[in-house]
Order: sequence, then C-alpha cells, then structure tokens
Amino acid sequence: MKQPQIHIFGGTSDARQICMMMDSAGIDYRLSVATATGAQQAADIRGDIVIGRMEAEGMVDYLQKQKTQRVIDASHPYAERLSQNIAQACQKLDIPLIRYIRQSDIDDVEHALIHKVATLDQACEVAARLGERILLTTGSKQLADYVSCLAGKTVLARVLPTAEVLALCESCGLSVDQIFALKGPFSADFNRAFYQFCQADVVITKESGEQGGFKEKVEPCLALGLPCIVICRPVHQFNGEGITQANGLEEMAQLLANFSAIAN
Repeated sequence: MKQPQIHIFGGTSDARQICMMMDSAGIDYRLSVATATGAQQAADIRGDIVIGRMEAEGMVDYLQKQKTQRVIDASHPYAERLSQNIAQACQKLDIPLIRYIRQSDIDDVEHALIHKVATLDQACEVAARLGERILLTTGSKQLADYVSCLAGKTVLARVLPTAEVLALCESCGLSVDQIFALKGPFSADFNRAFYQFCQADVVITKESGEQGGFKEKVEPCLALGLPCIVICRPVHQFNGEGITQANGLEEMAQLLANFSAIAN
C-alpha cells in the first residue's frame, strides 16, 4: 500500500462502512479512532488505523507530517468538539474536508411518550419527574454526569463490555445490578425484552439514526408505554472554504466515486 493521502476521523459504524467503500474502490487511507476498542471493531478494514485522541494542534502537526491531501470527518454525531477541531485543522492547512452527516430519523417520531430535549441536564430533569429506574442507552462517555444529575434515582447503564468501561461504571458508584455490559446492534424485539428485564421506568437515548438503532430503541418504548427521552443532535454549522457536506452513505459514495481516480 502506498502512502495514504486521505485521513478519516471516526470510530462509528458509518466510518467503517466508508472505509469499506474505499477498500472496494482501491483508495488508500488512514482511519483515526479514539480507543483500542474502536480499532478492534474496525479490524476488518484494509487501511491503516491510528489509535488515540488528538486535539486541534496535534491534528495540525499530524496531518502536516503525513502530507494529508484530504480529510473525512465521520465522527459521532455528538462529538461536537472533535468536529470543530477537525474543521479548524483543515482550514489552517488548507486541506479539503468532507463532513459526513448521519441521516436522522427524529422527524419521523412524534408521540406523547417521546420527550425531545437538547441537553443532558434537560434529559435528567425530565427523567427525574417520570420515574425511579432510569435506563441510559447513551454510552459511557458522560456517565458520571448522568449519575450526578440523577442523584437519588436508580441509574441503569447499558454500556460496552470492556474493562475500561466497567471500571468507569464502578467508579461512578454503579452496582452489578445497574450495569448491563452488551454490544449492539440490538433489534427492537431484543430491546423490548431488555427494557422489561431491567424494569426500566424511563429510557434515555440519543438521536443516533439508523446506524445507531434509533427506531429499534424507541419503538419498544411505545409498545410498552415507557417514556423515552431523546437528546437531539447539536446543530453543527459546516460552511466555509474547502468544506463539503455528505448527507448519508449514498452521497458519500458519490463523492468517493468523484475523487477515487485522483486519490489513486
């Protein structure tokens, strides 16, 4: 493989699908993931994998040293700071940036049991009014904030089954009865049985789109009569010189087709 001139940021399922598109097209690239778990989940791609978080200045140095000619930001929809750092680094180096936007299902879901909020604090405020046993399907990154905001409630956390995440759960004071270490994706039937098993009164989730199993999380709540609190995505502005937005995998595939010949 020759020296990759394209760098992808993202440990999401979308990012892995984009990598596989590039593999099929014979395009060389590197993929950045934050953790060893992200690298493990991307083990089947052909591109090089770089592990570790980068701040804005570190990105500038790295991209410059690698002589990167194009960047794809396929990071998590809620990784607002990371996306801002990527955009700043690309603009500083005058590197073209493609920002991949995961398609949203939020407008398809309207129901009295669905509570759409903008922040973690708002989610906790609503959840505290609606029940005692509150199930988080939001990952582990902000677990400590949830536990703090939901003091006095029974917080149930569905998280990835890694030693690092389990240690975080324990450090937040969660008992073995509150930790559910599982890796998705999960079907709607599985989620329905799971919600019943853990006796949740309220479910908190994120607007994670098709790749994040959003509908599979929400539909069982409606079937069971459970309130579901959805933290909506932050509104990103991706305008500026050299920034192209790709809405969904189909648009991303079209963009890849347009520059694959140049990249090779």
